[in-house]
Amino acid sequence: MRVAILMGSKSDLPVVEKAAQLLKEFGVEYKMRILSAHRTLDATLEFVRGAKEEGYGIIIAAAGKAAHLPGVVAAATDLPVIGIPMQTSMMGGMDSVLSILQMPAGIPVATVGVNAAENAALLALRILALSNEALATSYKVYVAQMEKKVLMDDSGLETENE
Repeated sequence: MRVAILMGSKSDLPVVEKAAQLLKEFGVEYKMRILSAHRTLDATLEFVRGAKEEGYGIIIAAAGKAAHLPGVVAAATDLPVIGIPMQTSMMGGMDSVLSILQMPAGIPVATVGVNAAENAALLALRILALSNEALATSYKVYVAQMEKKVLMDDSGLETENE
């Protein structure tokens, strides 16, 4: 199953690329698009409405400021949608967070932290792993590696004052 990664503008690409890289590491096929809820509404809806038939299982949508892209996408599909609020110059991304979080009943969008593209990819992987045993195994290995790194960092830390 594929993951669609949408972003409201090209300026979101440096952040969103982190999600793409993580999906690539796990061998998950993805496609990135720049589609705007405001400037390219028809193209956005056309892509989203055909996403399921094109083999996509999850849509990640990144947007800033008004951040309507994830909500518009969620309103046009029954696929899971993960919103990435982008950092902004005016409110540091809080405007984006609130816009994506405050969806009306019936139009859910899972929301990660500001610029948290890696967490969006990891959430997508967890969802896909529910029906893909190989991906579930790879994800468990990834989690074990994170645990090992933290424990190694901890063991190398000198905290006693003798």
